[in-house]
Amino acid sequence: MAVPIFRASIPKSHPLIHSISSALSLTDETWKRKRLLSCCAASSELKPFRPELCFSVGTYLIPHPNKVEKGGEDAFFVSSYNGGVLAVADGVSGWAEQDVDPSLFPKELMANASNFVGDVEQVNNDPRILIGKAHAYTSSIGSATVMIAMLERDGILKIANVGDCGLRVIREGKIKFSTSPQEHYFDCPYQLSSEIVGQTYQDAMVSNVELMEGDTIVMGSDGLFDNIFDHEIALTVAGHRDVAEAAKALANLANNHSLDSNFDSPYSMEARSRGFEPPLWKKILGMKLTGGKPDDITVIVGQVVSL
Repeated sequence: MAVPIFRASIPKSHPLIHSISSALSLTDETWKRKRLLSCCAASSELKPFRPELCFSVGTYLIPHPNKVEKGGEDAFFVSSYNGGVLAVADGVSGWAEQDVDPSLFPKELMANASNFVGDVEQVNNDPRILIGKAHAYTSSIGSATVMIAMLERDGILKIANVGDCGLRVIREGKIKFSTSPQEHYFDCPYQLSSEIVGQTYQDAMVSNVELMEGDTIVMGSDGLFDNIFDHEIALTVAGHRDVAEAAKALANLANNHSLDSNFDSPYSMEARSRGFEPPLWKKILGMKLTGGKPDDITVIVGQVVSL
């Protein structure tokens, strides 16, 4: 799915020109023009021109193999508000054991976030506050991890994260910034919940990153980052100019890894580091714990472009 570039109109003339022109009362038109040009030149020296930035976005979602019929338990939204807003939520599947549909909570959470994203008075371009507002209005039973990233047109990306969704910033083919997961213990991330015992927006990890034109943002649920390494992300993005194709390629690669029992995935490496052991038959054969993690996989790729 490709999303159009977020663009807004730019004033055809600088307001400084109007303010200086209206203040001049001398009759010498030549002197006025020289004076005006010199003032504008001085202003441009004090505030170098910098283009406003926004996202061109592509998305792709592959449900867990056992959850294809209902579309999986991830949810996301993309908004053109300001420089662009990217958000993803991952439903906690354990609720199915209590006959609760784990997809309802993240879907409602994302719908609420989408509704509140432009609320200047209450949200004020703060992704952490946006998470709080969306959570407060979510009535579905369940829980979810969530990440929201909001781009200011001056290039500042504001990120708020509760749990193990992830984001990478790629510049000139290299990972320049990575978020870190929040978890209570292995495979038990922080999460917003319908229950009092869960986390809140106040527990969100907040980051601000200065972006440049040409940077690429890769955001996704843990189904992406548990099954694909950062160097694979950077290489895949570099091989696709179109953001929609890049998102699709990343999701497919992560999905292939998730179903490969011999692939030494980020998830299996982390499990070994936490002391987890392979099944007995593998242990007897002297084999280590390997394999990907089948899961819902949501990928959002944002290319930073100028307005």
